[in-house]
Amino acid sequence: MIVITAPTSTIGRRLVTDLLDRGAPLRLVVRDASRLAPEVRERVEIVEGSHRDAAVIDQACEGAEAVFWLAPGDGSEPGPEVAYVDFTRPACAAFARHGVRRVVGVSALGRGTPMAARAGLVTASLAMDDLIAASGVAYRAVVCPSFMHNLLHQAGTIREKGMFFLMARADLKVPTVATRDIAGTAARLLLDDSWTGSGEVPVLGPEDISPDQMAEVVSEVLGTEVRYQQIPGAALKDRMTGFGSTAAMAQAMVDMFEAKNEGMDNAVPRTAESTTPTSFRQWCEEVLRPAVTG
Repeated sequence: MIVITAPTSTIGRRLVTDLLDRGAPLRLVVRDASRLAPEVRERVEIVEGSHRDAAVIDQACEGAEAVFWLAPGDGSEPGPEVAYVDFTRPACAAFARHGVRRVVGVSALGRGTPMAARAGLVTASLAMDDLIAASGVAYRAVVCPSFMHNLLHQAGTIREKGMFFLMARADLKVPTVATRDIAGTAARLLLDDSWTGSGEVPVLGPEDISPDQMAEVVSEVLGTEVRYQQIPGAALKDRMTGFGSTAAMAQAMVDMFEAKNEGMDNAVPRTAESTTPTSFRQWCEEVLRPAVTG
């Protein structure tokens, strides 16, 4: 039995589909089962509730061999340590109690860099990885750069203003990854019972690309000029708190992007194993363009 947390998230939905297509028995931990597609509900076991709840995750882990772990990083939390490390503590107890053999989690690039200790959300994610690894399970952290999917939040701005805004340096080429490829990597690890110990599996996409280059690709795919504009950290923090994030979580996001601007995501060399297939252009054609024009 494989337990999937956050099965209605962007990564989780794709992971559930991938695993069901391969015939894997699944148990999904979901706050609201009605958010699952009917064809999914009829093929899985369901534990309803939050996976931060000790009773819920304990029930989910009974008899489970493997768990997919995704902490949502809720912006309303008091701070990143609470959002990632404290959120995960009940699960670690459940993993040990029920003898879960393998856990695959979603985390961030940055381990071993000088920036890792002051990288906000990344620092908390790496601490979460350490907590899971210390629970005694075999653990693989799928470590990611920024998601291509994040640009979907600005589909309306791209359509209406011909612009998108990030805190990233305009000229800095960095890896970026499609959520479908994160899910594909997680599925492979969950189905493979040969690995032991703890470690990281980077997913880096097929290329490094700067925000200015992303704007060129978006322009070509949409057939209209789209420009990129870098925003300062203070503006990002104000925007996030305006949408309901706590000041500490908003600052942790700013700290993360400052570390990325110093090259944190460039520290892991791209290899055949870490190169995932979906290019930014392909993602724009298949995902962003329908969101902007539809």
